[in-house]
Amino acid sequence: MRNRMLGMMSAAVLMFGTAAAAAGALPGPVVSAKWLHDNLDKVVVVDVRDDVGTFTTPPEYYEADESGHKALYAAGGHIDGALLIEFGKLRVSREVEGKKISKLLPDRAYVEDLMQSAGLTKGKPIVITTPGETGSEVEEAARLYWTLKYYGADQMAVLDGGNAAWLMAGFPVSTKPAAAVRGDWQATAERKELLADTAGVEQGMKKGAQFVDARSLDQYLGLNYKKPSVAAGGHLAGAKNFPRDIRTRAAGDAQMFLSAQEYRGVMAAQGISLDAPTVTYCNTGHMAAGAWFIQSEILGGKDVRLYDGSMHEWTTLGRPVVGLAN
Repeated sequence: MRNRMLGMMSAAVLMFGTAAAAAGALPGPVVSAKWLHDNLDKVVVVDVRDDVGTFTTPPEYYEADESGHKALYAAGGHIDGALLIEFGKLRVSREVEGKKISKLLPDRAYVEDLMQSAGLTKGKPIVITTPGETGSEVEEAARLYWTLKYYGADQMAVLDGGNAAWLMAGFPVSTKPAAAVRGDWQATAERKELLADTAGVEQGMKKGAQFVDARSLDQYLGLNYKKPSVAAGGHLAGAKNFPRDIRTRAAGDAQMFLSAQEYRGVMAAQGISLDAPTVTYCNTGHMAAGAWFIQSEILGGKDVRLYDGSMHEWTTLGRPVVGLAN
């Protein structure tokens, strides 16, 4: 089983691009564990996770199965030298139209300080990783990627399968505390073309933009919705559904991206155009980051925006939704 998983992960290098032509260059927006291991000295690894305590705890395993494979219970520890970002600090609250909206993109100074405090320096490409065992963790990596790209970063990639894939490949992890040295990374841009707000969504509706709902089908249909963040069940008028369970697949202990070809097939099956101006959204802009990353970075979409406030902002502001109950 382990050999089969290693083969799948090695194939990821071919799936997302050939080896880098220049030292330190990234092969694409997704890199394999093997590529990262072979190029670890040429990049800086940024580990984003909810539970920062697991950064310094060793991984835990279930008992070995008949093939001798020990399934991960928790991908604790980190890739040696990785910087640590707490996912909860990536988003802040602001007032919009007199209402408190949470989990929004912070301003430039905040993001710059957060990344410098973690020790991020200028000059090296960034590889973002997570524990890697769940789709939610994949989306945390995508949200950090989107945030850094919004503020000017270009040389970035996400580690396919995160630390779980790293461990499955037989590479060691560290349990040392995160380094306390301050970095000098600077935000160099504010790429507003990556962001949609409520006014932009309304304008997009008038102009025929495509909306991609990254939530589960039951939430999309309005059969269930995330209270109290979302005030009404349903979706944006005309939105297409692209749920988490068809954005990644389990490969052993890790959640892995599909191939670009597979994503094109999924998009076609869901009626999602790869060429239309697109806005991705979810409940609070977390899952939507995963959909944005796939369409914008893996598939090369030219006009893909993330609705930062998503259904939390839309419904809190009293905007209309479409669903089985509406």
